[in-house]
Amino acid sequence: MNEKTKNMSLSDVITESVRFGSQVYMATVSPSGMPYVTPVVVAWKDDMLWAAVGLAQAKVKNLEKNNQISCHWNTGESLNYDGLMVWGTAQIFDDLETKRRMWEGVFDYDLTAINGGGPDEAAHACLIAITPSRALLLRKFGVEGREVWRAG
Repeated sequence: MNEKTKNMSLSDVITESVRFGSQVYMATVSPSGMPYVTPVVVAWKDDMLWAAVGLAQAKVKNLEKNNQISCHWNTGESLNYDGLMVWGTAQIFDDLETKRRMWEGVFDYDLTAINGGGPDEAAHACLIAITPSRALLLRKFGVEGREVWRAG
């Protein structure tokens, strides 16, 4: 590690992600090996990063073949051009029990309004749970330092 690289905890990663907001660019790998990036809204619960998406979406199909995933929070002048990335493995949940548990009080938007009903009516929706394995925080695109986290 160079003098500009520091270690961080998962708790630090979560705290920093809140500063960036809940929208991320989620990257998956298509069956042909091409990267696929799409914006989604995420939320942390119990050290897991979650996203609610449509079951038929390409990102879900990609994750069924390759569960490796990365998320990148948007950067910009208001964030001092800092950037945050989290890598991990994803698991897809389309069961009613998980939907009921995650439907309210986790995300910063109304899943019912987006999905046309509550969890019992949202057969087309699923949840992606991301188990983070590493993270990288770049301060001012890395010019002002880097902070890294890796799972134990």
